[in-house]
Amino acid sequence: MLEASTLQFLFKLAKGIAKQFGPNCEVVVHDLGTNDPNSSIVAIENGHVTGRKVGDGPSHVVLEALNGGKEKGDHLSYLTKTKDGKILKSTTIYIRDDDGEALGIFSINYDITLMLAMEETLRQFTAAEQEEREPEPIARNVADLLGELIEQSVKLVGKPVALMNKEDKVKAIQFLNDTGAFLITKSGDKVCKFFGISKYTLYSYIDEAKE
Repeated sequence: MLEASTLQFLFKLAKGIAKQFGPNCEVVVHDLGTNDPNSSIVAIENGHVTGRKVGDGPSHVVLEALNGGKEKGDHLSYLTKTKDGKILKSTTIYIRDDDGEALGIFSINYDITLMLAMEETLRQFTAAEQEEREPEPIARNVADLLGELIEQSVKLVGKPVALMNKEDKVKAIQFLNDTGAFLITKSGDKVCKFFGISKYTLYSYIDEAKE
């Protein structure tokens, strides 16, 4: 059974957390040493979240503690669901004696139902037709744009330039040609330098890619 001083501290802590995070945050103190294990709740703040009150019976985690004692570890930041469909983000911390025996439980249950609905709404709003693609970068100038196109050509090939063979480089050059990279002034020089090829080789790769 929890000592009176420990209970008083837990009562204050529960009240403080509930005030800090508002009416959607339920905080519960269970005393596992009560004479009636079916009435383990000795303090509860914002009980409307789950519809419970002082004197109500144990949840499944309380039953686990009563059954498992020392074997049960704390449960941090997991999801739970109420009978009326609310989704809660929960944390359960066991209060133990020096021997590791669970004497009490301190639980926090935060109602995130509305947040999840908002998250889904935002996800639908920000979704694009091709969600698998990365967001397109917006270049500040043509030099940045060319650099980004070259990076994309490397990603397309799937290996660094040092490991590319001729076919890989032709594929990268084809991508650059298709995206209009060579319309940028002096782009050929930069591409040649990046891929370690000559101007003649670049033009032959472009012709080969077209074929």
